Amino acid sequence: MDVRAELKYCPVSPQKARLVIDVVRGKPVEKAITDLKFMHKAASEPICKLIESAAANAENNFGIDRSKLVISEISADGAPIRKWRRFGARGRFKPILKRSSHIKIVLQDKA
Repeated sequence: MDVRAELKYCPVSPQKARLVIDVVRGKPVEKAITDLKFMHKAASEPICKLIESAAANAENNFGIDRSKLVISEISADGAPIRKWRRFGARGRFKPILKRSSHIKIVLQDKA
């Protein structure tokens, strides 16, 4: 049984989110949540909430025990980029790109 969840428009760049995702890929849900709570990265909080949401969906909708769930697939893809501006010296324009990401997760029953 596959349980899917998706987080759209997360205000963290995909490159920074992938650093956190690589740590939790393939781990049991309880261990992944524990690791993310003690990680000092900006992307760890929204990814932790996404994993908890997917685990809650599995419990409530499908009746799967939380301790038997494993993260089988997790990925971060690019989302729309907000273009911000900063004005520089001599009337120049310094663009700032505020990147965001779409994060997808698939949990599987390990039993």
